[in-house]
Amino acid sequence: MNDWLAPLLATLSDGKAAVLVTLVHAVGSTPREAGATMLVGPVTAGSIGGGRLEWLATSAAQALLEVGGPPRLLRFTLGPSLDQSCGGIVWLLAERIDPEDSSEWRMRKAHAEDGFALRRRLADDAPKSTWQPIAPQLSDTGPDYAHLQVRDARWVFTQQIGAEAFPVVVFGAGHVGTATVRALAPLGAQIVWVDDRDDIFPAALPPGVRTVSTDAPTAEVHAAPPGSYFLVMTHSQKLDFEICEAIFVRRDFAWFGLIGSASKRAGFNRRFTARGLPPMRLGDLTCPIGIAGIQSKHPAAIAAAVAAQLLQVREARSAIQHASHPGPDAPPLSSLPRPQ
Repeated sequence: MNDWLAPLLATLSDGKAAVLVTLVHAVGSTPREAGATMLVGPVTAGSIGGGRLEWLATSAAQALLEVGGPPRLLRFTLGPSLDQSCGGIVWLLAERIDPEDSSEWRMRKAHAEDGFALRRRLADDAPKSTWQPIAPQLSDTGPDYAHLQVRDARWVFTQQIGAEAFPVVVFGAGHVGTATVRALAPLGAQIVWVDDRDDIFPAALPPGVRTVSTDAPTAEVHAAPPGSYFLVMTHSQKLDFEICEAIFVRRDFAWFGLIGSASKRAGFNRRFTARGLPPMRLGDLTCPIGIAGIQSKHPAAIAAAVAAQLLQVREARSAIQHASHPGPDAPPLSSLPRPQ
């Protein structure tokens, strides 16, 4: 949603139409998962997987822009004919969004910014999708979710976007902190970026980033929502230790990482246990940070390794949530409609 919602609103505000192309069902090996969305219009944003599939989907969307009409369900086999060797099958939904709906989309964007999920429903006989704001704690489908349900010749597509929060608190706005924020922001993270220096933050911030300049950074530890990801990478080991101590007081975070070497980790461990932290809690801290196998100390390389590590943790947590809230079963291949 971060990819296409703002460009959609800008297009509608200019009095122009756009088309949302959504991958609604996938069988076998495909370049993207169900729920992937691309905006086609004066501005193209997002992706459903690239290659000839995306080119054909863009052509279908442009035709819908030119001639109008109801939403269309399209089916593609990803084989030699498309010059994509994935071998899977995808169903795409193309839906035209017109400028007269701009006020509704401004409201949806406001709901998303307030932390609500957006639940979409579109049936084969409906002129357009309905979208309903859902508080994440009231969701009964788990994290981000897309499902095409078919019965006889009728179909209904339901989707939920933004159901899973990704709150990240980054302490430190040095070179590595800056690179890490830039790496995480396009991945949908809602970032609180904390430093005790007033003039350290860049003038232009990525979407979803809020800066806090404070002499009491531990207050941001207490203010963070449950399920937060904490990254500690300040300019001061003393400050790093104070922030880590504050994080250890909590037991509801998703992940907690500290930049540094194995020797820094060992020294901090001794100090934590000397202050009464149970040894079993030491495993809650990840240090050094970043996925294994990346040795470069360049800030951008460290940021890429850390972003990959957070994605691994997030996807593992998402898989557990999906197992708890699996949603409806996928329809059998034989029952899905052929392309229109």
